[in-house]
Amino acid sequence: MLQELISFQREIYLAFANQITAFANGGGWGAFLVYLPMGILFGAAHAMTPGHSKAVLATYLAGSPSGLVRGLGVSLALSFTHVTMSVIIALLALPLVSISLGSVGRAPMLEDVSRGLLGLIGLWMLYRAFRHRPHQHDHGEGMAFGFMAGLIPCPLTLFVMTFAISRGVPEAGVAFAVTMMIGVALVLSLVAVATILFRQRVVHLIEGRPLLLDRITRAIEGIAGLLLTTIAVRELIWR
Repeated sequence: MLQELISFQREIYLAFANQITAFANGGGWGAFLVYLPMGILFGAAHAMTPGHSKAVLATYLAGSPSGLVRGLGVSLALSFTHVTMSVIIALLALPLVSISLGSVGRAPMLEDVSRGLLGLIGLWMLYRAFRHRPHQHDHGEGMAFGFMAGLIPCPLTLFVMTFAISRGVPEAGVAFAVTMMIGVALVLSLVAVATILFRQRVVHLIEGRPLLLDRITRAIEGIAGLLLTTIAVRELIWR
């Protein structure tokens, strides 16, 4: 399955390269716009491969009280930031890419910042889970989490933008990146919905026993916080 996804991405990328070349040679927007929706499939296939913070998103939402609307908001914030960071890097810092990126398609400093911030959110969730007085959840936390998790730029978006800029048509790269972001958002939204529905189902089964519900809710949030913290520390130490 993974190999098929990679092959599918390669075919779309090669076709995109041909479209960009034709556009740069005066082909106009007409033919390019016809091809542009393929970016949605490209982004979705790319998001289904390992990475893209799917496990981190599911872990956070499992321990968060967010409903479907807020959960979708978190996934959209993550998707937007994940793709937009690559566009910004390509547009504003392309001359520095060879210095700022440790290897092709990666930005180590942004990765470290993202992991460090996610570790702090994990510690905050642990603190909330084990303090004994009732607590209120900050709804802005979810959006902040989406932004922090998305700070790691999308490598394929960076490749697409770099290729488009090298051909002198950055606007075509931005357009394709937007459609890619839609595909990424669709996959991450499915992850968010599945996680929240599962969590709500578990809560529904025990909602008639408030003491047990409180304990299980705290336990889930604590486990989620511990996992986020562990993932952050592991990635920072052994990346």
